[in-house]
Amino acid sequence: MINILFSGNSYVFDGVMTCLLSIEKHCKEPLNVYVYTMDVSHLNPKFTPISQEEIDFIDKMVKETNPESKVTRVDVTELYNKEFANCPNEGAYCSPYTLLRLLADHVEGMPEDKLLYLDIDLMFNDDIRKWYDVDITDYEYAAARDHYGKVFIRPNYINAGILLFNMKKIKETNLLGKARNLIKTKKMLFADQDAVFHSTTKKKMMPQNYNDQKYMTKKTVVRHFCKTLKWFPYPRTVNIKPWRVSDLHKVFGCYEFDDVLYEYIYYKKLFERTKKNG
Repeated sequence: MINILFSGNSYVFDGVMTCLLSIEKHCKEPLNVYVYTMDVSHLNPKFTPISQEEIDFIDKMVKETNPESKVTRVDVTELYNKEFANCPNEGAYCSPYTLLRLLADHVEGMPEDKLLYLDIDLMFNDDIRKWYDVDITDYEYAAARDHYGKVFIRPNYINAGILLFNMKKIKETNLLGKARNLIKTKKMLFADQDAVFHSTTKKKMMPQNYNDQKYMTKKTVVRHFCKTLKWFPYPRTVNIKPWRVSDLHKVFGCYEFDDVLYEYIYYKKLFERTKKNG
C-alpha cells in the first residue's frame, strides 16, 4: 500500500484526478490516498472544501485500477483554525491550503511509516515506487531542490511540492511542530516551504529529475507544473496546469501526458454527466 497525501480546496478535483491517473499508468499497486481540505471561506469565497461527492468519484476511479485503493477526505478546518488562524502566513503566496501538509503529524489515523505528500500539479512519468521506495530510515524526509531556490536562496533549498515523510522520524524530531511554530510567529516569503526547510534536522536530497519544475527529459520521474519564468518573446511568469490540455500544448509544447489527460477528460465528463442526472 502506497500512502499519499494531497491538500486543497474545491478547485483541486482536476489536479487530484490527473495526478492519480498518471500514477496509475505506471503502477497498479493499491493506493491509500488522503485529501486534506477545509472551509475558510471567510478569508476568500473560493476557499471552500472539496466535496465528499468528488472524493467518492475519485475513489471509484482509482478502484478501477486496483479495488484495494481508497481515497479519504479529511476535513481539518477545526485543526487549522486552532493552529494557524490569524497567523502571519495565513495569506500565503498560494493559499492557506499550502499549510495543511504541516498538520500531518496531528491528524489521527495517518500512516506511521511513510507518507508521500504531492502537490496537485504533478504528473508522474515513471513508477511512483522510484519515490516511495527511497530509503529514508535516517532522514526526516526526502525532497528535490527547488529550480530557482537552489540558485537564488541556497544550494540545497527544497521544493516542497513532493515530500516523502518519514512519519516516525518527524515525530521524534518534531519537524512539523517546529515548522508550525515558525508559521505562527514569523512571516516568510514561501511560508510552508521555508518553514519545513528551516526546521529540518536531516533531509535526503533527490536528483532534480525526481521533481522537474522546468523541463521534461527522458529521465524525468515527475514533471511539476508549478509557476515558472519564460523569457521569450518577453519576460513573464506562466502558470499552466496539466488539466488545461490546450494551453499545455501551446505554451509548453508538452504532449507526453496526452494519453493520461484524455483519460482524465473522459472521467471529468462522466462526473459532470452523473452529477447532472442526479
